[in-house]
Amino acid sequence: MNDDTLVLQTKGLLKRYGGTAVVDQVDLEVPRGAIYGFLGPNGAGKTTTIRMLLGLLAPDAGSVRVFGLPLATERGRVLGRLGALVETPSLYPHLTGRENLEVTRRLLAVEKAAIARALESAGLTEAADRPVSGYSLGMKQRLGLALALLASPELLVLDEPANGLDPAGIQTMRATLKRLANEEGVTVFLSSHLLSEVEQLATHVGILGSGRLVFQGTRAGLAARITPHLLLRAEPLEAVAALLRKAGYAVERRGGEGARALSVAVDSDDAAAAVAAAVAAHVVRAGHALHHLSLHRQSLEETFLELTAGRTLEDVRCAA
Repeated sequence: MNDDTLVLQTKGLLKRYGGTAVVDQVDLEVPRGAIYGFLGPNGAGKTTTIRMLLGLLAPDAGSVRVFGLPLATERGRVLGRLGALVETPSLYPHLTGRENLEVTRRLLAVEKAAIARALESAGLTEAADRPVSGYSLGMKQRLGLALALLASPELLVLDEPANGLDPAGIQTMRATLKRLANEEGVTVFLSSHLLSEVEQLATHVGILGSGRLVFQGTRAGLAARITPHLLLRAEPLEAVAALLRKAGYAVERRGGEGARALSVAVDSDDAAAAVAAAVAAHVVRAGHALHHLSLHRQSLEETFLELTAGRTLEDVRCAA
């Protein structure tokens, strides 16, 4: 991808703790106007990466560029053009939501009208004049989003923003982020450990597993690279597996050692019928019992789980 089209880019980003690389050679590419879902299980290194993207933590190696500027030397210019919500927002509990925003508004020297816009975007207008000490966790999270939106940022960096939100709150936040990206051209970088949380939202996806970027691309690109396979139940299972491997098929046991099924790789849906017929013929001619044969497409969630278990997408494709 052309560097000129990227709002956020890292090269060889590395962070170690106690000799262990918690972020390991990560090369992020976030296009302008994208909603980039940064996915990975808890402990994968997402928050550490985000802290380096914001200059809150120095990398041990590698570089970060934001708006084409090197963060290491242009941090002031960069941070003035972005908004961020990292983990739990820092709030003044004795002040109201509106007063919390006013404190930050004065520091940022933005117009007063920005407060009303931020409250509306975060769905907090009705609760704006209540003390934050009485806010629920979800309301505090939404106030953190309002703070991040106060200066009309070009880039919005959000770390697990749905924490504490009820379904209605998640829906409101999803609608807000889509509007910011689609109508105002804001680039959104959104981290989560739940694929379902960003599946309806993200245009681009980066998947982090054990500190390494195991996939990066469009959401459609990820879906397109998931290959189908035949699900096969037959007896005796090991003899059937050996027979099909000898015939040249890529076969693996499904679900571990106790599983009673095999998967057979298929290049495409179009080829599935011919492969299924050939596999069935091999099994039956050898005198084995064939109980079940069907086409299965691995879901995005299944792929996500396999990727973050420490296997690359190419590993998944080869073993499917």
